[in-house]
Amino acid sequence: MSQTDNKTLKYQVDGPEDAPVLVLGPSLGTTWHMWDRQIPELTQHWRVFRYDLPGHGGAPAHPATAVSELADRLVATLDGLGVQRFGYAGCSIGGAIGADLALRHPQRVASLALVAASPRFGSADEFRQCGVIVRTNGLEPMARTAPERWFTPGFAAAQPAIVEWAVQMVRTTDPGCYIAACEALAAFDVRTDLGRIGVPTLVLVGAEDQVTGPGDARTLVAGIPDARLALVPGASHLAPVEQPGAVTDLLLTHFSTAWQDTMAAIPVPSFAPRLSAPVLPVAELTTGTAQPEAETGGRPDPYGPGMKIRREVLGDAHVDGVMAAADDFTGDFQELVTRYAWGEVWRREGLDRRTRSSVTITALVASGHLEGLAAHVSAALRNGLTPAEIREVLLQTAVYCGIPAASAAFTIAQSVIQAETTPPA
Repeated sequence: MSQTDNKTLKYQVDGPEDAPVLVLGPSLGTTWHMWDRQIPELTQHWRVFRYDLPGHGGAPAHPATAVSELADRLVATLDGLGVQRFGYAGCSIGGAIGADLALRHPQRVASLALVAASPRFGSADEFRQCGVIVRTNGLEPMARTAPERWFTPGFAAAQPAIVEWAVQMVRTTDPGCYIAACEALAAFDVRTDLGRIGVPTLVLVGAEDQVTGPGDARTLVAGIPDARLALVPGASHLAPVEQPGAVTDLLLTHFSTAWQDTMAAIPVPSFAPRLSAPVLPVAELTTGTAQPEAETGGRPDPYGPGMKIRREVLGDAHVDGVMAAADDFTGDFQELVTRYAWGEVWRREGLDRRTRSSVTITALVASGHLEGLAAHVSAALRNGLTPAEIREVLLQTAVYCGIPAASAAFTIAQSVIQAETTPPA
């Protein structure tokens, strides 16, 4: 089906018009076709609604940088179809969208299945690093490494056509929308909210998933009051593709019947699963954000928002190192920097972060404070500047700040850019 604006999502509907609605959400780098193998059986019971993420599968490239924004677009799309209440199953970022719906629109979600999901996907630094690599190199590094993240080695070796399908799926995704989705996952964290998910929830995970594995699944089950765990043998991150029969059976059981006290493990099929149309996801990563301090009345304390921005710009690893090194002598200074540099100036709306990074790099070169340059070159990449744009900033500093200062800055920046933008081997 077509999509008319940036407030909705491209979708596909299958099954009887008078049946209850079951929504299926895709993983990052995939389209609705990742659920193709489940459709024949699911449509015997439900009207199945599948959607594409922005810029995926030919969907219009309207980036969304928050999971809640993707959930809002989904709700708007369902509203346009007159769908008020539905079951929901989502894989990876699709699972994050499902959790957000259950938290912010509990009256809409009748039952929930979280597939290869997590309340907090890896580390924010990793996801933002992923964005830097895509911005610099395009999606080829993500496409090339997708099979090892999505499938078990045996399946990948036995199913070369599906592996090629996965690679092509990622290559055809819009890079800007992929980067925005990485930002959305970097900021996603519902660990403290799991207890508010009040619908029956199936947490389904491949036993060999190295991206969001059984440990993440058990965290979800421990936090959600009415949740059960289903571990699928012989599957990695994209379990609906790798073990379609097992996943279909688990979804049918969950959405059709009341929960049993126990759920038997689903045996590994003896045949190689086949897809009606190949499509796969790209791995997902993310990290923790500092908790804001409580407001004490009057003007809100900028420390909490400042720490959040400081981590987003400089990265958790850098900030953790600085804060760990602080002691009684330097602690007040770090508080000052967090509260006023990051909570006041960097938080202002007058300039975007790309521009602030350009100004900061220039100021560091002009003042000769090159000890802080490496961190801010890394921050500039994270804030959306490309290596070519950083080069132009440094060329400008050569004219107005001096050749020697710019020469030293180029050496530092070159080293940082090579480290940050070189895809993993």
